[in-house]
Amino acid sequence: MSHHILFDLSRLLSRAERSVPTGIDRVEMAYAEHALATDPQGLAFVGMLTWGRFGLLGKPWAVELIETLARAWRSDPPDTAAVARAAALARRLRIERLWRGGLGLGAGVRRAGSRAVYLHLSHQRLERAALIAALKRRADALFVCMVHDLLPLEFPEYVRPGHAARHVQRMTTVAELADLVIANSGVTRDALQSFCARVGRSPPVLVAPLGVDASMRASDIAAPDVPYFVCVGTIEPRKNHLLVLNVWRRLAIELGPAAPRLVLVGQRGWENEQVIDMIERSPAVRGLVDEKNDLSDAAMARLLTGAVAALVPSFGEGYGLPVVEALALGVPVLCSDIAAFREVAGGTAEFLDPLDGPAWCRAIVDYVQPGSPRRAAQCARLAAWRRPTWSDHFAAVDAMIDEIVARSARV
Repeated sequence: MSHHILFDLSRLLSRAERSVPTGIDRVEMAYAEHALATDPQGLAFVGMLTWGRFGLLGKPWAVELIETLARAWRSDPPDTAAVARAAALARRLRIERLWRGGLGLGAGVRRAGSRAVYLHLSHQRLERAALIAALKRRADALFVCMVHDLLPLEFPEYVRPGHAARHVQRMTTVAELADLVIANSGVTRDALQSFCARVGRSPPVLVAPLGVDASMRASDIAAPDVPYFVCVGTIEPRKNHLLVLNVWRRLAIELGPAAPRLVLVGQRGWENEQVIDMIERSPAVRGLVDEKNDLSDAAMARLLTGAVAALVPSFGEGYGLPVVEALALGVPVLCSDIAAFREVAGGTAEFLDPLDGPAWCRAIVDYVQPGSPRRAAQCARLAAWRRPTWSDHFAAVDAMIDEIVARSARV
């Protein structure tokens, strides 16, 4: 039995005016391009209306939005004309969605002899359980979603007020309505299954590690004049930038002009006043710390390729994309000793307590030494690390979707 996809484009619609994608944006883009390449005839696009319905999106415009966003996000430097075009397409699709509402969601999305699969790849609006349940009934669709993490439940102190309660609603929707859950890691699967056990229903969960974007390739660049480290991640408390900045203040005092540089790559998030104050006002780190929040993927790959190492000191993660991307570029990684990083990095990276500032300081000093044996040892381990690919990811996901569609036909 074949199937066709109802692809929820809500997140990409909401991100169309951004010139730099987040990790989840990249995931949804990878899925959209895979769906278009695999079975474009069996693909329809839907979006959620804030006032309580789904809307069927005009396919030609939706396809153009995906292609335009891909061009905008992968161009180097960012293609401002493509960003403007993507924003215009998103506005057009939103207006159309409001005008058409749910028209066509029944017969209009069905293909003879096939089953609909509603595919939702972000956490956005998963709390709208009644809306998703109504779509399942109306389109006779199976509900397949991706869960990226349960961090708001595990670390509520690191999220905005009310976000933990909203995430409980989202994961309850997943537990009660999903026919298949795609988890980015075993860590996420285990946390979700523990939550589902409390809810009383546990949908099947497939662990499918995320691939590395094709634009994240090592670059041939000249050795930098001054050694530097890169820390990638939104500036928010969970990412633990404060530890790294305090290390750099110590390095500035102890090494003076010989101290390595630090480049912070990521947007400014929330509850980050201490970090921003240190970046902007601390005399010790001024001139040693640079902040970049608008790098294309290609520019970030170049920056990482020239780094002594990537620093990832997070308190908690569901997957660890910065770790994977750095290792995929052949760049050593110093990261927190947490389960998600152990899973994706295996025995390759160096793992450090995210609260142990002196240990991070010693590691950074060791790595920056010319001919560092400690860094060379990790570079040797990198040869055995296996880069996760989108082809492996989609092979596993497509096979599992085929299986649940076939299983539903037998019920």
